[in-house]
Amino acid sequence: MNHETTAKPDPVVEAVQLLRLLADPTRLRLLGLLQSGPMNVTTLCQKLDLAQPTVSHHLGLLRSLKLVSNRRQGKQVFYSLNAETVTNLDERGGLTVTAGPVEVQFCNRQQDQKPAQVGTAAATPTL
Repeated sequence: MNHETTAKPDPVVEAVQLLRLLADPTRLRLLGLLQSGPMNVTTLCQKLDLAQPTVSHHLGLLRSLKLVSNRRQGKQVFYSLNAETVTNLDERGGLTVTAGPVEVQFCNRQQDQKPAQVGTAAATPTL
């Protein structure tokens, strides 16, 4: 008899995966840039001054935890924040990222910061 059980996701593992993903400056900058709306890879490469393979790699990692989504338009791929897991904060700027039981908020503490520079993070795990 085959007794397959569906294991529940471990909230600690989910928290670690999210925090590892967000621990990279390039990925945080990508999330910051995408706050202003969908962008194609070429535009993101120009704004970050990075090569296309590097940007595509980081976007793939963000997609793996469903933080960004993409849509194809002809030969171009446009990326945007996934509204189910990432939400913009109010006029303070910043964003909230949710994965499983973990919610992380990035707030702009300084009014003169660029949108691509995400400020202080506060993690609130419900484990």
